[in-house]
Formats: sequence, C-alpha cells, structure tokens
Amino acid sequence: MPSNNAAVVSAFVEGAPPGELADVIADVKKLTVNEPKLLESITPAFQKYNEEQLSTVKLPGSSSNVSGKKLGLLKKHGVADRRAGPHQPLQPKASDVQPYALDSEHSDLISSLLKSLSTHSTEHYPSATYTVCPSHSSPSTLALLLVSNKYSPSNFCNGRYRSAYLFTPSSSSLTGTINVDVHYYEDGNVRLTTSKKVSEDLALGEGKGAAAMAAEVLRMVAKVERGYQEELERGFARLSEGEFKGLRRQLPVTRQKVEWDKVGGYRVSALGL
Repeated sequence: MPSNNAAVVSAFVEGAPPGELADVIADVKKLTVNEPKLLESITPAFQKYNEEQLSTVKLPGSSSNVSGKKLGLLKKHGVADRRAGPHQPLQPKASDVQPYALDSEHSDLISSLLKSLSTHSTEHYPSATYTVCPSHSSPSTLALLLVSNKYSPSNFCNGRYRSAYLFTPSSSSLTGTINVDVHYYEDGNVRLTTSKKVSEDLALGEGKGAAAMAAEVLRMVAKVERGYQEELERGFARLSEGEFKGLRRQLPVTRQKVEWDKVGGYRVSALGL
C-alpha cells in the first residue's frame, strides 16, 4: 500500500466502532506490511479518535478520567482527583502525570455538579466515566462529559454512549450533544450512529446555591436524555413495523407458509392468489 494512502488508514482509525480500535489497527498492520511506519505517521488520527470518542485512561493511583475533547473543552485534565497528564494516542495510558490545581470562580459549583453527575451516572450508566471542569476555551463555562461503554464481543455487539454539555452559570444555558454508537456484527454488519443537539435555558432564579443549581442542571440533563431514549425507541418501532417489515418476504393472504415440497398439489385458490 503506497504511503499516499495514509488518509485512507486515518479514516479507518477515526471510524473504528466502539471497542474495536485494536482490531482495526491489527487489520491495518496486515494490509501495510510494506510500510511499518505508516501507523506512526497518522498520530493526529489517533488523537482525534481519542478526543471525539472521549477515550478514558486510568491515572496512576486514581480512578479513570475522561480525556480532552475536540472542541477545546478540556486541557486533558480530571477535576475529581486534581491531576493532569498527556494522553498517548497509540495506547490508552497516561504518562508524566502532574498535580492539577483547580483555579475557578465556580469551584463550589463544579464540586456540586460532580456529586450530582455521580448520582445520575450510577442510576443510568453503571459503567460510565464522567468529569466536570472549566471549559478550556471559556473558563466561565463549565463542561460536563460522560461516556459509557458496553463491549460484548462474544455476542458480536459493542456500544458507546457519549454526552458533552456546556453550562454557562451567568446565562443559565445548557448546550451540548448526545452521541450513540452501536455495532452489531453477527452474520452481518449493522451499525447505528446517531446524535442529538441539546439547547436548553434553565429557570434557576436568583440566589440559588451551588448544590441547588447543580441539582437543576442534572434534572434537565436527565429529562433531555430520557426524552432522547424514548425518541430512539419510537424510531426503532417505526423501523420494525415499516422499513424492515417491507424487506421481509410476504406470506400469502392465508397467513400460512408455503410447503414447497407439496407445491405441486396446491391450487391457486388454496393459496389465496
């Protein structure tokens, strides 16, 4: 494979299904045996994948945290354990970890949001990793990130849920995006990738404390996510009863299967045709 196909390999990496990046890399290595340095030349693709997919890393001596996101929301730091470190794109490990001091006018609100987000995560996403921190591009805005993965390769199914919100205390506005990515590949190859934009204004009122404000933010987050789940379920029902049903071979009007070994004895009237 010539070196000008680095763009193609980058697309493979960036489009890897949840939990299957290692499989994609293994396949790429087989296809590029004549270019052993090709993967090292597409580091930006790995960085983009890790940021967009909210790849998680385990910091030494602490819990998992979420890495930086593509829009400059974070500078690859976790607030819960006050540590920061560069994220290596080719392997999910953090190196050169250094203490991180939270310097924000919203420190109390961040702590309250973390507590509320922890409760929300435990209730709805048991395997989730989450964080709350000042936006890197606008420190007066707070970023709430959550990612939950469910990998079941033995059942040929992997999935990832991601949500990224920006909350601006001064305007009580909540914006963000919800992403769902599911890959099912038993005797076939079916993938669902869907997203929803979020834009809500919260009625917080005057003088609310950090805990009350955080509770209202997470109440809205829960409402938005519940509504999106219900929307997806209705979409699945329409697909099942509409498009997918139209793809199936129709039964005769008698609603009985044709026994093809006896087809010579059938009459047109008996088949309802």
